[in-house]
Amino acid sequence: MKKKIFVCIITMLLIFPILTSCANSKPSIAKQADTVDTWSIIQKRKRVIIGLDDTFVPMGFRQKDGNLVGYDIDLAKAVFKQYGIEVDFQPIDWNMKETELRNRTIDLIWNGYTITPERSEQLAFSDPYLANKQVLVTKKSENINQFSDMNNKILGVQTGSSGASLLDANPSKLKKYIKNQSPVLYDSFNNAFMDLDANRIQGLLIDSVYANYYINHEKNPDSYELTSGGFTGEDFAVGMRKGDKTMQNKINTAFKKLKKNGTLDKINNKWFGNSDNSIIK
Repeated sequence: MKKKIFVCIITMLLIFPILTSCANSKPSIAKQADTVDTWSIIQKRKRVIIGLDDTFVPMGFRQKDGNLVGYDIDLAKAVFKQYGIEVDFQPIDWNMKETELRNRTIDLIWNGYTITPERSEQLAFSDPYLANKQVLVTKKSENINQFSDMNNKILGVQTGSSGASLLDANPSKLKKYIKNQSPVLYDSFNNAFMDLDANRIQGLLIDSVYANYYINHEKNPDSYELTSGGFTGEDFAVGMRKGDKTMQNKINTAFKKLKKNGTLDKINNKWFGNSDNSIIK
């Protein structure tokens, strides 16, 4: 009996390092997967999967009939049309976008996705294609004309958004004024606007491209106030895994072609009218 126990102990001691080695190798395997250039795979299947928040007006959102439309929808289709590749748009939890990309359930993040130093450490970006900034949206009846007017009031922000990141990174600009120095987090800006209109929150930190489009399509656009409080401007770009160098080059090349042949101007005019935020040269 003692001999059997001894043999079992020796066997476990031999196996344990192997299991430990396998467990420790998982991050390196995931890291290696991020270095794979997948363009040939996408070209072969003639389909690319783009992750998006399908409530982000006007970049990508559902109409009442359920049809998916938006600036980024038109731009992505125009880019991949040049390569004979169909685009599948996959609605995702925006707070999990990098995880979805890492797990290869999507090929790209393309939905008003802001370039930040933190994100650049995890993934690669296309050339920036649209300028944006964060603004504070309030109701004019609240008489909020600067960030300090939000003192002890309730602020809303979308989970995982660049606005949420800027709020945390620059607490002295706005966060220190709001109630409990903590915002109400929303899965979508639509829900946040509903709470703003119902006065459940008094301010909403949001992308200017969304705010301007949403407010211009409301019944009483003049009832809203937009305040810029000194947050740095930001650029939208397409996010991808670091290994997708060919994809990066193909998208950047397509951007320039669309600018040159006038397609980009048509898309800009369709969604932003005379206000051209495009920064593609």
